[in-house]
Formats: sequence, structure tokens, C-alpha cells
Amino acid sequence: MHLLEKYKQFLPINDNTPIFSLGEGNTPLVKSNNIYKEIGCKELYFKLEGCNPSGSFKDRGMVMAVSKAIEKGSKKIICASTGNTSASAAAFGAYCGLETIVLIPEGKIAIGKLSQAVAYGAKIVSINGNFDQALNLVKEISEQQKDIELVNSINPNRIHGQKTGAFEIVDELGYAPDEVFIPVGNAGNITAYWDGFKIYNDLNTSNLPKMIGFQAKNSAPIVNKKIIENPETVATAIRIGNPASWEFAEKALHESSGKIDAIDDDSIVEGYKIIASMEGIFAEPASCITVAGLYHLKKLGYDFSGKTIVCILTGNGLKDPDFANNYLNFQIHKMNPEFEELKNFLLS
Repeated sequence: MHLLEKYKQFLPINDNTPIFSLGEGNTPLVKSNNIYKEIGCKELYFKLEGCNPSGSFKDRGMVMAVSKAIEKGSKKIICASTGNTSASAAAFGAYCGLETIVLIPEGKIAIGKLSQAVAYGAKIVSINGNFDQALNLVKEISEQQKDIELVNSINPNRIHGQKTGAFEIVDELGYAPDEVFIPVGNAGNITAYWDGFKIYNDLNTSNLPKMIGFQAKNSAPIVNKKIIENPETVATAIRIGNPASWEFAEKALHESSGKIDAIDDDSIVEGYKIIASMEGIFAEPASCITVAGLYHLKKLGYDFSGKTIVCILTGNGLKDPDFANNYLNFQIHKMNPEFEELKNFLLS
């Protein structure tokens, strides 16, 4: 069943809202086979949002935002993006016949994500500035030109769509996990997941988890309680210095008795390697901050015993192929097509 149809009762859908799908949602919840032993928790799961049609969690919110844009008669959609939002917006724009305009910070977007937006036919504008400046520009243009719908996460329909991730976790487990580990960039996703868990809790169908968020060390405005003018991190998807949903994220952390921490780039790279080599899961760097966060808290003496934890892996590793080439140490062995040579290599 399509995502909008499946969770219609919890979404801003009426008789005039078009319901369509590119196949978003219903992403796998994979049980850890190895990492959980090192962490010492009862159960550890990974929510593979990279299995969405454009390769990231953004599709959950985008289908709702674009649906409502069509309902109100918008002919164009616009967004600022570090990558995943641009790919998702362009995909749904192409499917629905809407012109898509994307503003990106120059040199600050992974090539895999930019390639998607280009392939889907979006108009790409690169600005000599950061994401926060791009977001301010698209906010201003969408306020002045009413036929252009802004589809960043400050659009409440994006948050409505993204909270379906929480519904799916509870539907599959039969309850909410004890803790949810989640990357924090623009902070819309932690806001959305908390809203989703609260809705199910209000229906008496679930408990409430603690929300554990992670920002990159040099892009950690919520952790540092100040705007970062020039955020930097290898995890491009969360390279944001002034999150649009900052206030809502802090509310989620407070209400859930959760916490937020900063993880350095070296640890993010290590998390990237660990989840691929130990669990067979290829996720983009920003996703892997949750795995790095597990090990970070373990080193600090955090007690994981008896807990069920879900890590939200927000995007597919193929989003940023250059990252693998730059940070993974690998060697390709060359040989002649001869049996004995292969045998000797395998025995060496």
C-alpha cells in the first residue's frame, strides 16, 4: 500500500489531496548481527532509509509536500539543498510534471546527489555561499511568488510525511525502541520521528523512546548552542550551521529525556567503515554518525544493557561515491587469468 494511503489517518490528507507514489516508505528494519555484541545492547536495528526511491529519507516528506503543492495549484517547487533534498524534490517534480529549482552551496554537495538532480531535470543554481544562505533565498522567493512551493523541511508537510518512519518502526517491532539514534542536520527528521512516536503513544499502541541525536563536531550548532557561520564536515548531508527546525529538535530532546552529542569526522569515517564491514550495509557518511555515536557513548561508559536501539540510516552509500574512494583503504590485486596464480594468491 502507498505510504500516503497507508497512514492517511495521521496525515493532512483530504478528498482533494492527490495520492501517488514513487515507491517511498516501507524501508527495511535490519537487525544487527555483529555490532550489537560490541555495544552490549539487547537488540540493535538499522532503518535503511537509503532504500527509498531517490536513496534517502527525504522521499517520505517530499511525497507529502509535493502532493499538497499540487492540491493548492503550485506549478513549481523550489528547495535549498546539501544534496538529498535536491534529489528527492527533482524526482517527485519530474514524476508530477512540476518544474523544480534547486539552490546548492558551491562545492558543498556530493556528486552522486547532484547527478540525480541533474538527471531528473531540475534547474540547478549554485551559490557562492553556504546552505543557510541558500535556504534564506528560497524562503524569500517562495514568499514573493505564490506559484512556487518551498519543499524544504520548514514546510510542515515534509515533517508530516517523515514521521511515517516512526510508524513503520513501531508497526514492525510491535513497540517503540528504548532509544532512537539519529543524525541531526537541519533537524527536521528528529522532529518528525518524535512526533510520530508521540502519535502512536497517544493511541496507546506504543511506548516512547529516548531520542539520541548526533551532529558533526564542526557543524554542531545545537550542541554548542550557537549558529556556526562556516560549518564543515565530511558528512555533507549534515553540514548545516543554523538548523531550520532547531527549536523543535530541542523540544524533542527535552520531551524524550534524550540527548545530543557531537562526533568528529575521524569517528564518522570509522563508523562508515564499521557498518559496511561488520553488517554489510553501505550508508552515506551522515547516516554513519549514528554508528559512530554508539561507539562514542560506549567509550564514555554509557549503559546499553537490556536496551533495544534503532539507528536511522538516512541515505544510501552510493550517494557519495567519492567518499569511499577517498577514505577507504583498499587494494586491487592484479593477476593473469591462470588457475595456479589465483590458487597461490588465495593460499598466500
